[in-house]
Amino acid sequence: MATRGLAGDKRTTRSSAMNAAAAAITRSKAKKLDQENHLNHQLITLIETTISSAHSFLSLNDLHLLPSQTLALESLLCSTSSSLHALSPRLPKLSLPPPLPPPRQCWFQRFLSATSDVDCDPRWNLSFRMSKSSFSLLLRLLSPIQSSPSSSVPPDCALAAALFRLAHGASYKAVGRRFGIDSADACRSFYAVCKAINEKLGHLLELRSDIDRIVVGFGWISLPNCCGVLGLRRFGFEGELKNGSLLVQALVDAEGRFLDVSAGWPSSMKPATILRQSKLYAEIEKSSELLKGPVYNLDNEKPIPQYLIGDSCFPLLPWLLTPYMELNEEDSSGFCGRAFNSTHGRAMALVNTAFCRLRARWKLLSKPWKEGCRDFFPFIILTGCLLQNFLIKCSEKLDEEQDQEEGASCSSEEQKFPLFDGEIGDGRGKDIRDALALHLSSLNYRR
Repeated sequence: MATRGLAGDKRTTRSSAMNAAAAAITRSKAKKLDQENHLNHQLITLIETTISSAHSFLSLNDLHLLPSQTLALESLLCSTSSSLHALSPRLPKLSLPPPLPPPRQCWFQRFLSATSDVDCDPRWNLSFRMSKSSFSLLLRLLSPIQSSPSSSVPPDCALAAALFRLAHGASYKAVGRRFGIDSADACRSFYAVCKAINEKLGHLLELRSDIDRIVVGFGWISLPNCCGVLGLRRFGFEGELKNGSLLVQALVDAEGRFLDVSAGWPSSMKPATILRQSKLYAEIEKSSELLKGPVYNLDNEKPIPQYLIGDSCFPLLPWLLTPYMELNEEDSSGFCGRAFNSTHGRAMALVNTAFCRLRARWKLLSKPWKEGCRDFFPFIILTGCLLQNFLIKCSEKLDEEQDQEEGASCSSEEQKFPLFDGEIGDGRGKDIRDALALHLSSLNYRR
């Protein structure tokens, strides 16, 4: 009996010790949790204070910062705030400070007040990719801008909001915040402005209206009677689109103006197929006017009709001259071919430069597009091209930042397309190219 009693006492003592140890562990965990909560509370309060200070800084200095800086800072602050609010329910007794009240006037109103007395204020170009005078001219050309019957967005605000989105690739929410409108109005205004640009600036595609100026421009780069340079460019898409891109076929002049634009072709299509299905091809082949101007007599008295320069992915045609693919280095024809290919390469660089400038000026066009926006893509591309022509006409130049981006884009973004592998045609295109090649080689010899 005494032995059993002693064993029971030992079990009781052991159980009490275990309970005490468990209680000590629980208290330790609770203390550690309290310490972690306290530290988390301090950390989140500190981050929230930093966010509030950053918002204050942004509100006071948004007129002096680059748009790219304000957009990046806003995006960072928004994502940080969202993360904090997602964490805060897990932390007991956490009281986050209320957000700061918005400024009395939206950014655009304050921008207009700050730049009203300065016609050449560089902030216009930084924000809208054009000077104040060009903006005012564009506003007059597009008025009235019809958004929707229920919209109360003033025309200058609608135009500025659309240009800001094009220039910086800003979301509708970010645009609305700057211009004192909601996201829906920002979206409606954007498409209303794009529609007005397509309808009222379409004459700036001057292939059909100012061919003489175009021909003179190419004469300065030793291409007599040339009426444009034809090339392709890929634009990236997100989603299930095959190869993740759509193609744009564009014709440009010697100054980088867009003369014809055909956008939205699947990247799986061959360039020659795109050409033959384009409106440009139909007009040249069937029209009695397009590229039917006077011939040019070369020094060797051979007549050269009006023509286009085209990339090697296109077929050689009487009106579309592509480079020589095979050159015989041992005879005179090889020398003539090299002369032609050298001049041809300089001409093709005009297309690449035009697209690089388009993307450097209008950042929305350089971002990957969403699959759901595919139907609007040709519409927006043409908008950017028409604005580019408008700004060339206004003698607007890219600023230093855009120039650097254009240079980086051109050096890293040169796109290659498969060589044309179909029938050459009836030989007239080859005869015209040979005559022009002989003319160019004689020019090089004289120099």
